[in-house]
Amino acid sequence: LRVIPPDHYVGVVESVEAIAATVADLLEQGSAYRVPTAESDGDDVYFDLAREHGFGAVSHWTREEMLAVYADRGGDPEREGKRDALDPLLWRAARAGEPSWDAAGLGPGRPGWHVECTSIAVDRLGMSFDVQGGGVDLLFPHHEMSAAQAVALTREEPFAKAYVHQAMVGLDGQKMSKSKGNLVLVSRLRAEGVDPMAIRLVLLGQHYRREWDWTEELLKQAETRLQAWRAAVGLPSGPPAADLVASVRSCLAADLDTPAALEAVDRWAHLALAEGRGGDEAAPARVSELVDALLGVRLTE
Repeated sequence: LRVIPPDHYVGVVESVEAIAATVADLLEQGSAYRVPTAESDGDDVYFDLAREHGFGAVSHWTREEMLAVYADRGGDPEREGKRDALDPLLWRAARAGEPSWDAAGLGPGRPGWHVECTSIAVDRLGMSFDVQGGGVDLLFPHHEMSAAQAVALTREEPFAKAYVHQAMVGLDGQKMSKSKGNLVLVSRLRAEGVDPMAIRLVLLGQHYRREWDWTEELLKQAETRLQAWRAAVGLPSGPPAADLVASVRSCLAADLDTPAALEAVDRWAHLALAEGRGGDEAAPARVSELVDALLGVRLTE
């Protein structure tokens, strides 16, 4: 799909030692505390949100809104011994039948979800990296907690300069999820011979903030769009491209309005394919370059 790969693929298992060191640092500076558990010889460790006054700056949610979803999104608001219902788990002491690692100063156990990402991001990117992204369901608690822990750890801010959260994508009226198994896999579409550029156009045709359902009709529309664009840039000439370049740039600068950007290219292609509506010999190549550079869609070999 012409998605630029990351420089590093970093897993949690290979990072447990560094994550445990992050938890130990938070304990040492007083930003975390221990909670004994009868299920283990060791202690669970929680982050003390009361020590981080910027908590809430990522989601801008009220406490009531947070508590309403916290248990369903991996939190344990009813856990006895916590100083605050929202305090997130940093280290879970080993329980029978659960994976665990020995960590100096913490004992056997495993890291909590949010601190994994805090530790890896701070280690690989440092503070104030450009963009934190993910599904809208990660806004709270995951990104909120990760940021609060990072600021407490480093005493620098912000964790990320900007946040981009993708609305949920559904299939047959239900949210796609690994747990439900109702997934449309790119690998399967490719095995069926679907052009990867058409798949990309389906995705770009939906604004990232808007929920939508994958359908075969959307894929057919994208394939038709791709054919029209390729036919238009294959012509010996076309309408001047300067206005289109400016329009696509403007659309993307307006909160990544990719649907509007695609519609702008549609209009140029329609004019180019209409008989006698373009005499600029440089335009087709320029549009092909524009679509490739700004939308990541390859129109020519």
